[in-house]
Amino acid sequence: MKLKKLLALLAAVCFLTGVLSACGSAGGEQEAVQEPESAEEVFDPAVVATTAGQVRGTETEGAYQFLGIPYAEAKELFVPAEAVTPWEGVRDADTYGVMSPQAGILGMGGGNAGEGTSNNCQNLNIWTPAIGDGAKRPVMVWLHGGGFSSGTANEPGVNGANMSRAGDAVVVGVNHRLNVFGFLNLSSYGEKYRDSANTGVMDIVAALQWIHDNIAAFGGDPDNVTIFGQSGGGAKVLAMMSTPYAAGLFHKGINQSGATETMGPVFFTEEQSELIGAKTMEKLGLDADSMEEIQFMEPQAILDAAGAAIQEAAEELRYPATIGDGYSMEWEPTVDGDFLPTDPVTADGFAESGRDIPLLIGSNLNEWSTFMSDALAYADMSEEARAAYAEAYPNEDPETAPFVDTLLRLPLLKIMSHKAAQGGAPVYAYVFTKQGPQMGSYHGAEIPYVFHNADDAALSNTMTAVWTNFARNGVPSADGLEEWTPYERENGATMILDDTSYLAHKHDEKLMNLLAPDYFWWPD
Repeated sequence: MKLKKLLALLAAVCFLTGVLSACGSAGGEQEAVQEPESAEEVFDPAVVATTAGQVRGTETEGAYQFLGIPYAEAKELFVPAEAVTPWEGVRDADTYGVMSPQAGILGMGGGNAGEGTSNNCQNLNIWTPAIGDGAKRPVMVWLHGGGFSSGTANEPGVNGANMSRAGDAVVVGVNHRLNVFGFLNLSSYGEKYRDSANTGVMDIVAALQWIHDNIAAFGGDPDNVTIFGQSGGGAKVLAMMSTPYAAGLFHKGINQSGATETMGPVFFTEEQSELIGAKTMEKLGLDADSMEEIQFMEPQAILDAAGAAIQEAAEELRYPATIGDGYSMEWEPTVDGDFLPTDPVTADGFAESGRDIPLLIGSNLNEWSTFMSDALAYADMSEEARAAYAEAYPNEDPETAPFVDTLLRLPLLKIMSHKAAQGGAPVYAYVFTKQGPQMGSYHGAEIPYVFHNADDAALSNTMTAVWTNFARNGVPSADGLEEWTPYERENGATMILDDTSYLAHKHDEKLMNLLAPDYFWWPD
């Protein structure tokens, strides 16, 4: 492989993970609890009381920031986290907490279970414009990307201070267990481990419960919580919309580029995840009688064994790789009939738990195509398809047609069409088409605009307003943006988000049908 192509592939993985410094940043240990040194500190406006004790944040340019607050404790591997042990005094919340051990993704191998990582990674970050003013601001809970394998809420690119100020919202980023530590199915090895296949998403439910119980003290409204995420974070939003255990803990969802054909619309079956679990145990030399030894093993050894096991399972099951040829599987939740009663997408609609949850959902024009052109671009695109592209995206250079994304666009169309067919809360669809200088509208390109961290003030204002207004009242809107009507199969209403934004109807249906004639994304 040529060096240029290898670098492009590595860049793609970094963007996919949502960890823009993935190849290096870890996040520090949580700060120790400190006793107040003076009477003045007790009345510090950046000190907030939570159900477990007081935390002290920092003020930065008109916003308050609280980092690394524990919302639960994972005292053992592969079991649900428990309530946080209360502390005395004031706990400093000025340093990011630890993140989950990281696994490789998209067949890249590697992983990190070293410094800065821990199974006990249940912590969150909060940004709020004000404390103690009696306001009830919409709460926006960020679920990071990286599939269910890697990533963290600690990255500079998802710092929520600017978004919090611009949108007058409380922004929360959640760290939780990932990969083998969050999704290894060991339910066959004893009652203790019956929930092991979904402990990573159970962590998210625990975070939402903590937010419900505590966010009012940070200026947020616990009865107006929106979860939003990109890539794997979008798939996590779908998981939360599919579990009855999160009912009442959030009220709206936003999915940014969060689906592939095998992750998002559907998750693992019990048979699939049990096979991965059995192969992992075999590689670790454990059985039901020696099961508890796993609690004392080195995390890296578990990560390595599980990485080999999931690849073997993929080959045995002939599970198609997300990108390219061959077989591979990525970590994800399991439809167990309890925590996840069904897949998000059902035969005739959407998971029942998500019926009353409004959904904002979309993808970017190019996603991974500009990174991995050999695998994804339509180099041999017909003239008819090129004409359909020009019709679908009249503001784009026609020469960019071969780089249009279908890998994510098609399953996202399936999700939004099935959600609309359910007849519950509305669905609002978008395509983000803003072109970067070299890589097009790539996977993750919208994130700095959503978080108001982009240099382009005009588009940042629009994007941040759309997201925070949807969180505020359930309808995406912004100054200068035309009325955004819900997506229905009959109208295909989709907002094209760019320097010039506009509402289109079934704009790319002809193009998608030409590029994927056998793919049906609406319920029969």
